[in-house]
Amino acid sequence: MPREKSPSTSTVRKRAPRKSAAAGRAITGVTRFVDPEQRAALIAESAFFRAEKRGFAPGHEVEDWLAAESEVDAKLMHAAESGTQV
Repeated sequence: MPREKSPSTSTVRKRAPRKSAAAGRAITGVTRFVDPEQRAALIAESAFFRAEKRGFAPGHEVEDWLAAESEVDAKLMHAAESGTQV
C-alpha cells in the first residue's frame, strides 16, 4: 500500500524578492533632482520616438513606454551620479 503524506511534510514555497523595490528606491533618489512632471515628459517623448521608429504599429504602446521609462531612469541616474544636468 502506498505511503500517505503527513501534513507536517508540506512544501513551502519562497517568494522571490521584488525587483521593483531597489528600482523604486533608485527612482526616488533621482526624483529629488528632477520634477516628476519633467520625468513623465521625458518618458513620453522617448516612447513617441520609439513608436515612430517602428512606424507607429499598434499594440506595442506598453512596451514602448516601459522601455522609455527604463532608458530615461538610467540616464537620470547616470546624470545624478556624475553631477551633470539633464
